Amino acid sequence: MVGSIATAAAAGVAGYTYAAMAPGSQLFGRTIVAGRDPNEFALTFDDGPNDGCTERLLEVLGAHEVRATFFLIGKFVRQRPELARAIHAAGHRVGNHTMSHPWLLLVSPRRVREELAGCNAALEDALGAPVTLMRPPHGARRPDVLRAARQLGLTPVQWNAMGFDWRPGTTAAQIVAHLERGIARNQRRGYGSNLLLHDGGHVALGADRSQSVEAARMVLDRYPAETVRYLTVDAWA
Repeated sequence: MVGSIATAAAAGVAGYTYAAMAPGSQLFGRTIVAGRDPNEFALTFDDGPNDGCTERLLEVLGAHEVRATFFLIGKFVRQRPELARAIHAAGHRVGNHTMSHPWLLLVSPRRVREELAGCNAALEDALGAPVTLMRPPHGARRPDVLRAARQLGLTPVQWNAMGFDWRPGTTAAQIVAHLERGIARNQRRGYGSNLLLHDGGHVALGADRSQSVEAARMVLDRYPAETVRYLTVDAWA
């Protein structure tokens, strides 16, 4: 009996962890991951805006005439509103990545709403336009996180291919290799690829994401817009 209870408890913890942390999970509520066309790609970038790297990334995307989706941290938008405006002016989609990048699983419902509402306000002040997308930091969510997002008019977004570019010392080639494994897996399963990279670091402005910028350029060269369709994630809504 005790063993059965322990097994059930372990299964419950595992199930909750999957629902809360697995990017593709829909158990706590619908989130955008990707569409059912394997030739559709979405480049997404978290943790900006960030001095230097965001500008270089905009140049790379502009040279390839590709639009991407940027999930920005509110405290950095307050410090660098001109960078947020540059992203928006270039035709990219801008989304909410909370005010300070906490683990939303570990904070109170009140803090969750403050983080999302504060970032919305920072973005809308900078852009003069409403925000409709959000990505929870680390992909972590629970039912009240998704409920608060929707009450604020935000659609949650996850990913299905990660570059792991946040790991110290990771090179552009390694980042691209991670993404290509994800792309191959998605295409075998008949899905588009929602590619996660970073143009900033959540701790402070000035993070060196030069390898991420180079990885984005390499992806665009290896998968040119003539052979795949690049879109912003709202197209999958």
